[in-house]
Amino acid sequence: MYDYENSPEPDLIRRAKRGDVKAFSRLYAGIYQDLYRFALYMTRHRQDAEDAVSETVMTAYEKIGRLRKEDSFRNWMFTILNHQCKKMLKSGQKELAHRAETGLEAEESEGTTAGRREPKGHEPDYAQWHDVRRAFDSLDEEERMIVAFSVFGGYRSDEIARMLDKNAATVRSRKSRALEKMRNALI
Repeated sequence: MYDYENSPEPDLIRRAKRGDVKAFSRLYAGIYQDLYRFALYMTRHRQDAEDAVSETVMTAYEKIGRLRKEDSFRNWMFTILNHQCKKMLKSGQKELAHRAETGLEAEESEGTTAGRREPKGHEPDYAQWHDVRRAFDSLDEEERMIVAFSVFGGYRSDEIARMLDKNAATVRSRKSRALEKMRNALI
């Protein structure tokens, strides 16, 4: 019987590419928390983060055969997640615009977070009210992605640059500016 728990990642990736569900599950289990944290900070809502991660996992499972470099699995997963979060954010902005046009936004504003209803008496997610969360939210979308990839994904500037199709020096300077903005917001 194959030992999934103690297998090296490249072996698990090769098995997953051949359709081994347990191998893919083991790979996913190893990065779930980082994926979820990234999605939570990007979407700003627990349910949206869970949905983004679920969609990412389904897409990745369907397309794992297209993964070219076995050492790029983590990067590949975060790239899929980044695209999924962007799609959700874009969709959420359209939804908010529609609500504003139809007058639903004012009607439903009590108990909502980013256009989503929170159950009455339910305390919003801890990250949404934390000072660091507010500082992170003050960043524009690209700055949030760069900081999230760096902090939650553990990626270096050159890796982030490849994922975002940017120059590594540009990523370093934008990350520096974003972190400075966050520092100033925390003062």
